[in-house]
Amino acid sequence: MTGDSSVDRSCARTRSWVHEAIRLVEADANRSADTHLHVFPLPRKWDVQVYFKDESVHPTGSLKHRLARSLFLYALVNGSVSEGMTVVEASSGSTAVSEAYFARLIGVPFVAVMPRATSPEKITLIERYGGRCHFVDRGPDVYSEAQRLAEECGGHYIDQFTHAERATDWRGNNNIAVSIFDQMALEPHPVPEWIVVGAGTGGTSATIGRYLRYRRHRTRLAVVDPENSAFLTGWATGTSDHTTGIPSRIEGIGRPRVEPSFVPGVVDRMVRVPDAASIAAARFLRAHTGTWAGGSTGSNLWGVCELVARMLGDGVRGSIVSLICDGGERYRHSYYDDGWVLAQGMDLAPYTATLERFVTEGTWTPPTP
Repeated sequence: MTGDSSVDRSCARTRSWVHEAIRLVEADANRSADTHLHVFPLPRKWDVQVYFKDESVHPTGSLKHRLARSLFLYALVNGSVSEGMTVVEASSGSTAVSEAYFARLIGVPFVAVMPRATSPEKITLIERYGGRCHFVDRGPDVYSEAQRLAEECGGHYIDQFTHAERATDWRGNNNIAVSIFDQMALEPHPVPEWIVVGAGTGGTSATIGRYLRYRRHRTRLAVVDPENSAFLTGWATGTSDHTTGIPSRIEGIGRPRVEPSFVPGVVDRMVRVPDAASIAAARFLRAHTGTWAGGSTGSNLWGVCELVARMLGDGVRGSIVSLICDGGERYRHSYYDDGWVLAQGMDLAPYTATLERFVTEGTWTPPTP
């Protein structure tokens, strides 16, 4: 018998590079303070408190900073990314911004595959962090194109839509759910009745929903879903392969297919939010609190208000927590541009009126679709 009976793939230089890359990513987390939990003003007599966790203060300006950090660590410890390897992602913008940041941090090339309609502000940020943007005309094509590019250059398709739910430790380890409950500890109702989030990859809802069950909290999880997104119908019908084939206008949430990282079993309620309602709510948040946020935060606020109205109607007192997903400065040329809104055929006035009535009277009378 000739030849070796075993194969050793270890390489001191490779292992050393991976160790240093992990140290750099972990050091970024160590430098970052926790994100703030802001109170949204409601009449005191309601005895219902609403809080928004401000994820826009992360170094890359969005909730996706947490996800990108987890995805890079996941890829590094699995041996999927090595020195000099190009990392490729399919993204509508914010995840790619954060991943470009981490790619530059560990010194690897990064390519973001995204719809051509992605906001120019996000494109600028990706390029500022050294990433390259590769555009597709049809939103659903981002997956196959990202896979193709990764194979073509011998790189790694990091694939947030598949790996988001498994890259984050839902049991703890400083995830967003742990942070929420730590920050709520001294509030009047420290265990929320609801936590409200959107779904893009499904990773955030999976992490929070699993944590709620693991810690045996009574808190329920609501997921807001914009127009043309596949998540709500897939959740309601139990159809994991449901597709719409239409991209979402609310960047960061909503997908044309039910993504592999979406875990329907941890979701207690889903709320369909019209795109005009999301944008009206984002603008309403800025007008009433000074907080400038993106459309996905508007979707969250719309869902929160509907749930508060239900609590009031049922005589329930308590708290609701949601997220500020990213800052509104990324959407100057879209959600905060009246010309863009008009070109999309959206009328924000009825939705703004609904929100104004709600915060003054507590009634919830949304426009008829």
